[in-house]
Amino acid sequence: MFVQQLEPVGGSLGLSALVAALPLVTVLVLLGAVRMKAHRAGLIGLVVAALVAWLVYDMPLGQTVSSAAQGALFGLFPILWIVVNALWVYRMTVRTRHFDILRRSFGRLSDDPRIQALVVAFCFGALLEALAGFGAPVAICSVMLVALGFDPVKAAVVALVANTAPVAFGAMGTPVVTLAQVTGLPLDSVASVVGRQTPLLALVVPLVLVGLVDGRRGLRETWVPALACGVAFAVAQFAASNYVSAQLADIGAALVGAGALVAVPHARRPAAEPVRAAVLTGVRSEDLDEEDPRSEVVRAYAPYALIVVIFSVAQIPAVKDWLAKANRVFDWPFLNVANPDGKPVSGNVFTLPLVSTGGTLVLIAGVLTAVVIGVPARVAVREWFGTVHELRFAILTVTSVLALAYVMNLSGQAATIGHFVAAAGAGLAFLSPVLGWFGVAVSGSDTSANALFGALQVTAAQQSGLPPELLAAANSSGGVLGKMISPQNLTIACAAVGLAGKEGDLLRKVLPWSLGLLLVMCLIVYAQSTVVLSWMLP
Repeated sequence: MFVQQLEPVGGSLGLSALVAALPLVTVLVLLGAVRMKAHRAGLIGLVVAALVAWLVYDMPLGQTVSSAAQGALFGLFPILWIVVNALWVYRMTVRTRHFDILRRSFGRLSDDPRIQALVVAFCFGALLEALAGFGAPVAICSVMLVALGFDPVKAAVVALVANTAPVAFGAMGTPVVTLAQVTGLPLDSVASVVGRQTPLLALVVPLVLVGLVDGRRGLRETWVPALACGVAFAVAQFAASNYVSAQLADIGAALVGAGALVAVPHARRPAAEPVRAAVLTGVRSEDLDEEDPRSEVVRAYAPYALIVVIFSVAQIPAVKDWLAKANRVFDWPFLNVANPDGKPVSGNVFTLPLVSTGGTLVLIAGVLTAVVIGVPARVAVREWFGTVHELRFAILTVTSVLALAYVMNLSGQAATIGHFVAAAGAGLAFLSPVLGWFGVAVSGSDTSANALFGALQVTAAQQSGLPPELLAAANSSGGVLGKMISPQNLTIACAAVGLAGKEGDLLRKVLPWSLGLLLVMCLIVYAQSTVVLSWMLP
């Protein structure tokens, strides 16, 4: 048995924490300063973590390699299993042009560009984040806004800022699933607290978007539908994450938010021509005027309806228990780790959810989608493998980062840093979202930031007497605000709207919003750690 040490370097917690932080520092420097590709930085960081575990923490080499293998497997299944199948569904709708039908359907909901920005960037962007994540919402929504006649820069900024509130539950709940796994906290507990933080952002973001689109006039004339959309989104995200399923939180929020938006009479009024002339300064796509048969519009919406239905059925207690019977639980080979108190850690046992995992449910929805929208079996299979090829670098990045996280967690490196950080005391609650924000700003992924810093946040919380679920959730909730300034997302946005090389211009426009909303989240988390808002926690 390997017993974790907290102070392996000269019996000093400070020096040990500095050495333990080397893998994280390596990844962040390679990504932020050297501008190295994320998958390469992740692999180098993994090597550094393994060397620190083996040479400094005295973790046997076999157990070090085994812990990395467990992290990589978790990255592949269930995390990337969800992402691949979700993006596969989207690719099939693009191939059959049902995605274009959906885009035209959105364009006909309102001719007011401020309302269109809410429908496309906020509501549909949240739906795309729920299904795919990993930059897809920013790329797709930017292109859709440009097709509606938005200036490319404005379209990119709106898409980036909108991609905040849904990120923590994106890709069928992948970030919170990862957070629960690396921290050892129950998924329901973590999702519940995140669902009491990020919905507060949803109240603000729609108002910010109409302000970005049309300044003070936009706020003055469309604050009612914007607020209605934000409130509906927030309520649905809270309810789904706390009482239904973390995987359905963004899907439900996006649909309910869009429904509330179009239900407001003001949102359906024709826009004044001066407003359209001031906002729509780009080239409008000609295919927006095409008429689509109602049956085809129904088929365009069918994939999302199928996912909602399948995930809802899977949450029925009897069905949930039946699906769970296929889970496989076994002792992880060549791994026998105890914490500093001598108690075995949860990583010694591995659970493989074969059927109940979100990825398998999305796969079922994808098969039904292929039938409904008319994708031949051979083409559907080709699209699935095409999705894997498209995500090949993301797959390498996620597996290497999770392998790094598992090595740090199981060797004791994360515990050392957590004990050291706990010295911040009460201020830790205020600073915890900043760590997640920084992680996502550098890596471009809330999933990666949760894998890197989740266990650290929990250890620090336990040492400082704060609720572990609060700081774990804060890592993810703060992280969503770093997404808009991550080099990965800025590059995706620029490439999508033909602004290659203008990433710096976009950064200057979105950075104030990122920092301002981060401050709001820091205040929320700090208040939740005190009597002021502690009543919000479950």
